[in-house]
Amino acid sequence: MTGRVEVRRTAKLYIGGAFPRSESGRSYEVTAHDGKPLAQVAQASRKDLRDAVVAARGAFPAWSGATAYLRGQILYRVAEMMEGRRAQFEAELADAGAADPPRGVSASIDRWVWYAGWADKLAQIVGASNPVAGPYFDFTLPEPTGVVGVVAPGDQALLGLVSRLAPAIVSGNTVVVLASERSPLPAVSLAEVLATSDVPGGVVNTLTGRTA
Repeated sequence: MTGRVEVRRTAKLYIGGAFPRSESGRSYEVTAHDGKPLAQVAQASRKDLRDAVVAARGAFPAWSGATAYLRGQILYRVAEMMEGRRAQFEAELADAGAADPPRGVSASIDRWVWYAGWADKLAQIVGASNPVAGPYFDFTLPEPTGVVGVVAPGDQALLGLVSRLAPAIVSGNTVVVLASERSPLPAVSLAEVLATSDVPGGVVNTLTGRTA
């Protein structure tokens, strides 16, 4: 077809289970390692960050109170959805200049499965029954911290992000993610996966933008 106008990708934020534009109305262009334009990405503002924290705090009671079995099932669902979009993630890692995109995507999917299996085992491994000098029992039980901030590393925009995100949410915390400034698209695509993977809105909130 001739004369067709290419539809450029416009990546939005992910806050509270929705995909809003930045409150600032600003965006910046993301290019591949070879200079090819890829997308316009939202430039998050301080208000966007506050909104993300509010959403994460609002989602915390229900998520931390969910059963470990349910959280494990949801993380496994994330792995399933990523598997279905493998080609997209591989292409984004290739554009970012990753050395071995297929291996990076496979490792990221496997990481979700691994942490899904740990969901109902954390209490047994981390918890303990403590000997005390008295007629009572003393137990140590792990509890979620609350809202956790996660910064995606620039050199591992997908695997590095998953390796930080999965352990935070499997244990009942909610998260505000700051995507890699140089390679934000894997984080944006992961947010789209989370939105369709039974992860409740607000459990993970993703911000993109420049830090300068």
